[in-house]
Amino acid sequence: MHQSQMMKQHSWLDCRIQSLFPVALVSVLIVGTVRLVLDDLKSNHSQIFQMYGKPEGFKHRKPVFVSEKDRFESGCNVFEGSWVWDNVTYPLYTEESCPYLVKQTTCRRNGRPDSFYQNWRWQPNDCKLPRFDPLKLLDILRGKRLMFIGDSVQRGQFESMVCMVQSVIPEGKKSFHRIPPMKIFKAEEYNVSIEYYWAPFIVESISDHATKHTVLKRLVNLDSIAKHGKSWEGVDVLVFESYVWWMYKPTINATYGSPDNIEEYNVTAAYKLALEAWANWLQSNINPLTQQVFFMSMSPTHLWSWEWKPGSNENCFNESYPIQGSYWGTGSSLTIMEIIQNILQELKTNVTLLNITQLSEYRKDAHTTIYGERKGKLLTKEQRSDPKTFADCIHWCLPGVPDTWNHILYAHLLQNHRNFL
Repeated sequence: MHQSQMMKQHSWLDCRIQSLFPVALVSVLIVGTVRLVLDDLKSNHSQIFQMYGKPEGFKHRKPVFVSEKDRFESGCNVFEGSWVWDNVTYPLYTEESCPYLVKQTTCRRNGRPDSFYQNWRWQPNDCKLPRFDPLKLLDILRGKRLMFIGDSVQRGQFESMVCMVQSVIPEGKKSFHRIPPMKIFKAEEYNVSIEYYWAPFIVESISDHATKHTVLKRLVNLDSIAKHGKSWEGVDVLVFESYVWWMYKPTINATYGSPDNIEEYNVTAAYKLALEAWANWLQSNINPLTQQVFFMSMSPTHLWSWEWKPGSNENCFNESYPIQGSYWGTGSSLTIMEIIQNILQELKTNVTLLNITQLSEYRKDAHTTIYGERKGKLLTKEQRSDPKTFADCIHWCLPGVPDTWNHILYAHLLQNHRNFL
């Protein structure tokens, strides 16, 4: 090759390199800038986050994985089983460890001499419930709302759930607010909200005020639910319950259609109409792809000791052990149970029935009796001396039976969880 040709080629190459150099430099600068931004985003001290704030729920965490051992065997009925003594892993928390318990449920603090009721664990016949893991529950509920809706029995289940998870959340990272008719517990790092909504009949009634209500005066609007429903819209996990307030008398004053037309209804007929209104609300408002709905079957009462101890004439006071063998109390209406099952079967929206009635029937020992509240106040010495009149055989001590209801709810949430790898 001639020298002049070689010089021309080198000159062309130099020009080419010079023209590409700015492009390469810009590329290096862009890559470097992106890397710095990404590294900054990974840091908790990110200047970007300091200027604009972190996106809600921002965390660099591995996605929660639910393994087979976290699930109960398919087809297993977790509601059939027995109570086994377990003073090693139960209770799951103590009165002292949970500051969110109300006086109505803290039986030991209120003077109950024994604590045996805290040490019974529910064991299904054909499978095992997964070990309750509060961190795993918070993980699968990350960025979500769990709401309990119902009466004071349901409020006890809400408080139980709060107590079951709150101990693993650092101080300053959790909060509790009372915004009637709601109570709201928040786990801030997980952006999880566990809530309670007072609605003793599910549908609207004159008893919907969170504190000013009485079972003696009941007036229910059987087809009115929209006011309550506004607070339920978009909630990720809804847990409904309604029974005791219906059963005060065999008839109930109610409206249906016109709010001015008050009639006396048979309780079972009124309950059916109310649940139909609830079912219609679900079908119009629930997104089955993003929301889960549960319904708690009735919480049993133990008002008459002759039902489990023939010949006696007391109630649940001074009972220290569960009932052994088959048992179903007259306080639990089979007609109401049938109404619930029929309506859930007809629903197009999937609702999981948590049938806790039978397993709770055995627990005559776990009610608050004389160690709870009456009209917002602890019982006086005179009232405690008359347990036949004043013992509460409806509400439950905590820790206690509602913890098992929540353990079963937890098992179903694990069962429904879908792993995304």
